[in-house]
Amino acid sequence: PAVALGAGIILWCLIFYLLPRPVRAYVLAHELTHALWGALGGARVSGLRVAARGGSVRLSTVNWVSTLAPYFFPLYTFLIVLAYYLLALLVDLRRRELLWFGLLGLSLGFHWTFTIEALSRPQSDIRRYGKLFAYPLIYLLNLLGLALLLLLVAPVTPALLVTWLRQDTIWALRGCFLGLSGLWQWLALSRLAA
Repeated sequence: PAVALGAGIILWCLIFYLLPRPVRAYVLAHELTHALWGALGGARVSGLRVAARGGSVRLSTVNWVSTLAPYFFPLYTFLIVLAYYLLALLVDLRRRELLWFGLLGLSLGFHWTFTIEALSRPQSDIRRYGKLFAYPLIYLLNLLGLALLLLLVAPVTPALLVTWLRQDTIWALRGCFLGLSGLWQWLALSRLAA
């Protein structure tokens, strides 16, 4: 399963970098994810608009979850998992399991590449809550999603998973601290030189 998952991710990366990008499919997933998490939070949803240059959806009320969900919730991956379990009620899918894991990898690759690309440009969703809040949260929730998926495809115990998450979180926080420390020193030196 892990090889099929990895192959799906690699295949998606090749598609992403070598073929025309399905931007509308990403924008649709992005706006539907806002709508889904808004509705789950009790918001009324209206005015869904999708175009190659962007999209929008109106929610009667917003919060950080509905605003940032498209960056950490891979909608197409969720739909593939849902389809798998619904179909498994009707037919035996064990012989096709590797195909499903390949599709999961493809959809995760889709989510991650478009998320990284989107976050490389200014986003109103991110401005609303600030980069300092949004980026670490998006990183950690994507990491948590990956960890949960790894529980499905690899012989990983929950204790080992917690250890990995703790180590990755410490590594990410250490990197943020070193980056902020370097920035602080640079600002202090630039004031002295001025």
